[in-house]
Amino acid sequence: MIKNWDPHTSHYRTIQTTRQHFLALSPPAILALSFLMLILTGSVLLLLPMATTAPLTLLQALFTATSAVTVTGLVVVDTGSHFTLFGQLVIAALIQAGGLGFMTFAVIAAVSLGAKIGLGQQMAAQEAMGQTSLARVVQTAKAVLLYSLVIESIGFLLLTLTWWSELGLATASYHAFFYTISAFNNAGFALSADSLMPYAGSVAVNGIITALFIIGGIGFAVLIDLRSNSRHLRLSTNTRMVLWATLWINLIAFFVIWLLEYGNPATLASLSLADQALAAWFQAVTPRTAGFNTLPTDELTQATTVFTLLLMFIGGGSLSTASGIKVGTFVILLMATYAFLRRRQQVTLMKRTVPPALVMKALALTVVSMMLTFLAIFTLTVMEDADFLDIAFEAVSALSTVGLSRGLTGELSAAGQTVLIVLMIAGRLGPLTLAYFLATPKQKKVKYPESRFQVG
Repeated sequence: MIKNWDPHTSHYRTIQTTRQHFLALSPPAILALSFLMLILTGSVLLLLPMATTAPLTLLQALFTATSAVTVTGLVVVDTGSHFTLFGQLVIAALIQAGGLGFMTFAVIAAVSLGAKIGLGQQMAAQEAMGQTSLARVVQTAKAVLLYSLVIESIGFLLLTLTWWSELGLATASYHAFFYTISAFNNAGFALSADSLMPYAGSVAVNGIITALFIIGGIGFAVLIDLRSNSRHLRLSTNTRMVLWATLWINLIAFFVIWLLEYGNPATLASLSLADQALAAWFQAVTPRTAGFNTLPTDELTQATTVFTLLLMFIGGGSLSTASGIKVGTFVILLMATYAFLRRRQQVTLMKRTVPPALVMKALALTVVSMMLTFLAIFTLTVMEDADFLDIAFEAVSALSTVGLSRGLTGELSAAGQTVLIVLMIAGRLGPLTLAYFLATPKQKKVKYPESRFQVG
């Protein structure tokens, strides 16, 4: 804040600086602007001649940077052949920054420099990390960074050992580095046009990659709770709910996809029984916003494609590198529906009562996500001449920041790709956060009498 003497009024006049205007914004606005700045910086770096092997348009650079920062994985140009080593490293850096959260790095940097975090910054970090207590923001930021480095180091070492004999130490190390960052952050960027399809029968590659994106997708709050309380068997209700829900969703998806694709000659029918199990498992867990594929996505049956839409829409855990409406939201809505059908006044989950405000938040998040999805599908069907299922798949994949594609993304018009850019940003920031950013809610002091309306 700067004070200048005003000779007309004989008083000091207070001038708000740009930095103060920035901090005066709402937490979602600060988070959104931070991500936009990161995307624009990445776009400029990708436009440099040293970043590509062939000229890149502004829209292609913006799309790629957005896809990396939002850890989506949708691409309009092949990552492995169109970008140089420098360009690929820029993409990896954008993935890491977007995956762990721009605010995490900001908090860590401020603490490392001995700076005090103001209330505005704390609220922004709180919004980014999904924490209800401001006191836990710094602690959570440190844990996120530490856990990420440890898990990614283990993944890097295992993948390097796996690919050493096939690719040589130097190439194996680089591929391990890129794929570890891409997998743990649920980005889905690959160095080959066919993703991980050549490794459909590799137990090591399937196991390491799926472990990385499942761990990254269950949420750092769960990882922190597991590390802190596993010895005392005092896991929080949220941790137990996320773990059980993730296990059951993955197992059900595994058997359903195996059953649906068992007779498909373009996917599982030509594989051995063991390879079928591996491919079905990978295809079951990758829609949880991972984005890699070991089967040709555009060759899946229509039933599997529709089922995959549901898996992508659900997504991963809160405070994770995954997106979607989140596992907790999905489970709470299921339990709320169950409670209503059983004529119960309270929504209970794992012998605990779910607060009505939490049920409303889950409902609002889902409704906003569905509205954005419908609007995007409607807009794309107006602008693009493409199959409806392909359009719906790309829209849900973008909004849930999954990155799986049926091959339509690269064929979309400039307007269509712009729609996907907006969806990726909205999906990463969270539809509820986006709604807060567009219209900050205000509490009404007036209470109205109740009335009954017809529903259903």
